[in-house]
Amino acid sequence: MNKINGYTEDEARAFVQYIYAGKRAGRTLSALFEGYAKKSGRAKGSVRNYYYALLRSSGSAKVRKLLRGTDLKAEPIRAFTEEETDRVLRAILTEKSKGISVRRAVLNLAGGDDKLMLRYQNKYRNVLTKQPERIKKLMRECGISEEDKEKVEKEIDGLYDRLAASLREENSRLRQQLEELTRENALLKLQVKNLQS
Repeated sequence: MNKINGYTEDEARAFVQYIYAGKRAGRTLSALFEGYAKKSGRAKGSVRNYYYALLRSSGSAKVRKLLRGTDLKAEPIRAFTEEETDRVLRAILTEKSKGISVRRAVLNLAGGDDKLMLRYQNKYRNVLTKQPERIKKLMRECGISEEDKEKVEKEIDGLYDRLAASLREENSRLRQQLEELTRENALLKLQVKNLQS
């Protein structure tokens, strides 16, 4: 049986039609990948990777025929330069050293641009996983020590604990007030009932 990038021709055709119809209906690629993953039993990431691999292999006659008339296209991959990677990582690490989450740091860095945010976040996670020594080196260059990181994490944990304790006290106080109000309400109902009889 002929396969196109690992899918059978029939499955590749069905996939392309699914994506094309969904795009025309205004659905996002992410939602389409998720929908097709559920429908096909494949992982969402696998579906996404297949989509981009298929579009990037449009030099193949089979793939060109499959994509004809769909106007599906992938933006070219723009690799990070070493300088850009270090700049982005430094900015994220500096924000993290202040107690800001990676997600918030990349959102700030990307100026609210979701695609750019995702690109930065993926790069950070990739380097963190595959090149932890690079992260440590950049932390040193930024004057961020492991102790600083641990200190901020302890401060955040302490703040969380204080907030949690405060919320528990507030919940207890509100529970007591609710019980008092419930008793008062029951007494008032009883008094009204006695006045009516």
